Amino acid sequence: MAFIADFLTSLCGSAPGSTANESSNVADAVKKTEEKFANYFPRSILILFGPPGSGKGTHGPKIEELLNTPQLSTGDMLRAAVAAKTDIGLKAQEVMKSGVLVSDDIVVGIIKQRIKQDDCRLGFVLDGFPRTLAQAKALDSVLVEGGECVTKVLALEVPDSELEVRICGRWVHKNSGRSYHVKFAPPKSMELDKEGKPGPESMKDDETGEPLMQRADDTSTALVKRLEGYHRETVPILDYYSSKGVVKKINANQEPKAVSIQVQEALLK
Repeated sequence: MAFIADFLTSLCGSAPGSTANESSNVADAVKKTEEKFANYFPRSILILFGPPGSGKGTHGPKIEELLNTPQLSTGDMLRAAVAAKTDIGLKAQEVMKSGVLVSDDIVVGIIKQRIKQDDCRLGFVLDGFPRTLAQAKALDSVLVEGGECVTKVLALEVPDSELEVRICGRWVHKNSGRSYHVKFAPPKSMELDKEGKPGPESMKDDETGEPLMQRADDTSTALVKRLEGYHRETVPILDYYSSKGVVKKINANQEPKAVSIQVQEALLK
């Protein structure tokens, strides 16, 4: 874990001017401590929830770095399983080629394989799964097989009205994935029309000068449907895990730094 390394470094003194032998001792101490955590302490199994535009993309990587555990998304895991040509990956590939949604059994099976890998020895963060109560119960069944359970559920909360401002103002550079926002992070080229709205032709990438684009679902109409689906599916899952006492709700409608502080506090409790 990142904090273990920081703590041991402060104790063992890997300061400027330290010898190679001293630095090696610190590295060995960190490795041994991480091994003890992996062998004798429960894994940190965290689920990150949040509607589109809530900041999961911002805070997820920070949680991953803090806990030294990978952030797992179902899309990435599916693609990796297909590329590796595992038995369950080949099943998923066959289903996807037919245009049918991948079943819960296949997704859960891929997760079951993925969390056995070495980088998950201290735990993992699930992003985008579970999406339904049935998936949550299926996940719990897999974890129970190893004597484990979900240890924390973080729910990033932002009012729907604020989400509209965040999402409908997003523009992206398709090739690089760089993201801009007309209010919070506008491109240098942005020019407003007579109504105070950004002119589409003026929205260009700062680095390449290439045109920016808006996602088809980053519109008010599409957002309403996305949020309806999110609330309909997520509320029962949060109720389910709340009964287990592992849900921490985060006020994500504030400055990112303040949100990060609240997330860190929630992880400690």
